[in-house]
Amino acid sequence: QVQLVESGGGLVQAGGSLRLSCAASGRPLGDRAVGWFRQAPGMEREFIGGITWSGGSIYYADSVKGRFTISRDNAKNTAYLQMNSLKPEDTAVYYCAAHSRGSYYYTASYPYWGQGTQVTVSS
Repeated sequence: QVQLVESGGGLVQAGGSLRLSCAASGRPLGDRAVGWFRQAPGMEREFIGGITWSGGSIYYADSVKGRFTISRDNAKNTAYLQMNSLKPEDTAVYYCAAHSRGSYYYTASYPYWGQGTQVTVSS
């Protein structure tokens, strides 16, 4: 079992930045890819990016490419989502998840999820 806890969310003005952390406990996070997702009210949970276990490959959704950066520190059992140039449409609950098998883009590929952290971007 992997337990995940996100932190770092909050209220920020458009154009601002936030860094989310995803801390793992239980089994090491280092042998799993990590995905970041978000869910706005009334919307489906969407993939925004993922990073392989080594950090050697990182994937981003087009909506955040060039603004968001995913990284990880396996020694600290933590993954990060750096969000720059935030827009009001980035407002959502953000989740990290530990990957098991299948496409990184699908929620069903991730059996372990954090509780989510709210990010609100004001205009």
